[in-house]
Amino acid sequence: MNNELIDAVIQSRTEQGSGIAVLELVAKDGKPLPEFTAGAHIDVHVGNGLIRQYSLCNDPASNDAYRIGVLNDPNSRGGSVKIHTDFAANQTVSISAPRNHFPLNENATKTILAGGGIGITPMMAMAYRLLREGKDFELHYCTRTKGAGAFEQELVAEFGDRVVFHYDDQDKSQLFAPQTTFSPVDPGTHIYVCGPTGFMDWVIDNAKKIGYPSEQVHFEYFSADVDTTGESFEVYCEQSDVTVTVGTNDTIAKALQKAGIKVSMSCEEGVCGTCITDVLEGEPDHRDHFLTDEEKADNDQIALCCSRAKCSRLVIDL
Repeated sequence: MNNELIDAVIQSRTEQGSGIAVLELVAKDGKPLPEFTAGAHIDVHVGNGLIRQYSLCNDPASNDAYRIGVLNDPNSRGGSVKIHTDFAANQTVSISAPRNHFPLNENATKTILAGGGIGITPMMAMAYRLLREGKDFELHYCTRTKGAGAFEQELVAEFGDRVVFHYDDQDKSQLFAPQTTFSPVDPGTHIYVCGPTGFMDWVIDNAKKIGYPSEQVHFEYFSADVDTTGESFEVYCEQSDVTVTVGTNDTIAKALQKAGIKVSMSCEEGVCGTCITDVLEGEPDHRDHFLTDEEKADNDQIALCCSRAKCSRLVIDL
């Protein structure tokens, strides 16, 4: 993974929907930005040590600019509020090269995209890619009220009747219904969902109840409530030959940092995958929303920012 930061300039900032800032970023040196694939995100260095991930929502065919949408969420841990308060046009910001933990399966015979609120952003890049490739897809956009979301006019102009809007405050007949939308189960159909945690859990659970296997249901959480407390345990870092004790109210990452072990970390909520580390011995207590059910069952990886141990000692590859 390329960890080199990119100096980017906010070429434009517009306000859309209800509290959504849309930022267009270009390279400060005027060169093309690194290419990205549908579903990718970038890390934005917000300031005061805050790093947050935002999905790229423009057409992946173009790398002259990156576009992100940021919801002003007063319940967040400060990143979105700071962006809404401090980020302005012509300002220079530090960003990472794109990473993709939410890739699009382009071999699907049909793709169903479901975006809740600001979760529409990765779906847009996917829709642009699918349209360019002539693939069969439909895009469902769920918001609380008409006009609350961003990009509505663009979605209609670019994707036409492939887009279906669902508003919580409108007639119940137009509400998003996974049971109907996802039926019947088709081995060639892949489902993608992004949005608030409750919305995502609901969509994913319905898809699985209908009978879709996990390999056909794709998702990316951008925030999550996570309980990191539990019984104390030891973690041994094999490469560093260091043992730490993780207390009841501590996390593995924090315990390692106190011992001088460098841990790459960003979201601190188990959603971005930055801190995923190989487990060499022991059984993790997975608390993250990043690893799949199959990956968790393998018990050979752990999210250091939030997960714990079901045993008294873990050995990790650090």
